[in-house]
Amino acid sequence: MLIKELSRLGAHYGFSRSRRHPSVKSFIFGFKNHSAIIDLSKTAEALKQAKDFLYKLGQENKLLLLAGSKAEARVAISALGERFGLPYVANRWIGGTLTNYAEIRKRVTRLQELTEKRQTGGFDAHTKKERLLFDREIAKLERYFSKLVPLTRLPDAVLVVDSKEEAIAVAEAKKLGIPVISLSSTDCDINHIAFPIVVNDSNLKGIKFLLEELLQGYAEGKLAQPVAPVVMAVPVPAV
Repeated sequence: MLIKELSRLGAHYGFSRSRRHPSVKSFIFGFKNHSAIIDLSKTAEALKQAKDFLYKLGQENKLLLLAGSKAEARVAISALGERFGLPYVANRWIGGTLTNYAEIRKRVTRLQELTEKRQTGGFDAHTKKERLLFDREIAKLERYFSKLVPLTRLPDAVLVVDSKEEAIAVAEAKKLGIPVISLSSTDCDINHIAFPIVVNDSNLKGIKFLLEELLQGYAEGKLAQPVAPVVMAVPVPAV
């Protein structure tokens, strides 16, 4: 059923033979009109493994970061990041988001402080020009950092759409030992991806479907978190 749905969405279409990266060789069923045809049975298997990993991640209440800045991924990443309450990057990845996290967090904190001041009238005593400058700073910070507010610490895993497009994010995660789950087409190097899902990564409907599947696993894991036992106080009899 899953393979049938992936096929319907065109998830099996890869790039031309000349653009194929050697690391994805085992995921390719063959070629048609010089374009790679992805083996969807292996895609489905990889999807299950990644979903199981994300289930465990959610169950252990660990933090997941989403990244997908290309046009085909941006809408799905934004919508699902908001829906699941996860930090995400849908615009350009800022270098150092992971490897220089302390500095990135300062930018997020600055945004939060300025936004609160504006909402509570903290800028009323400033001149019109100064308020305009604050508004411009807030707008700039919002563009790059507003979706990282939930990133209160380094993530435990990063989920990316197109590991070639998000090469900086993948490199930073690798440097820090953070596992990466990726939707990667046949032109991507998946050697350093913990959970590569080789698939057409340029199809909006396919991206949305796959991300929903993966994040559903994470959400189900969250719901399955063990509940701490309630310790009842035992009254001590009076002597």
